[in-house]
Amino acid sequence: MRVPLGTLFGARSGDKGGDANIGVWARTDEAYAWLRATLTEDLLKDLLPEVQTVERHELPNLRALNFLIRGILGDGVAASTRFDPQGKALGEWLRSRVIDIPDELLP
Repeated sequence: MRVPLGTLFGARSGDKGGDANIGVWARTDEAYAWLRATLTEDLLKDLLPEVQTVERHELPNLRALNFLIRGILGDGVAASTRFDPQGKALGEWLRSRVIDIPDELLP
C-alpha cells in the first residue's frame, strides 16, 4: 500500500554544525527487517532530494537506522537559509514521504 513512511515508523532528527541526523525506528521485528532492507542511502536521497551526502548506521537492538547527513545545513545554523535551519523537522519531513509498504506490516 502506498502510504506515508510515518504511518509505520517513528523518526527524530537533529543537527551539529552543518550536519544533521535522522533516526528512524520500527515497533516490531518484522517492520524493522523491512525498513533495514528498504530504506537505503539511495532511497533516502530519492525521498529527500536536498540530501547530497549520507551515511547509514544500523542499530538493530533498537530496531532503528540512523542517517548522518553531511553538509545539509551548509556552514551551520547561523549561516543556513533552509526552512528548518536546525534540522529538527527533517525526521517529520521524511515521515511525510509516501512509499510502498507491504499491507501485512500496516496496523
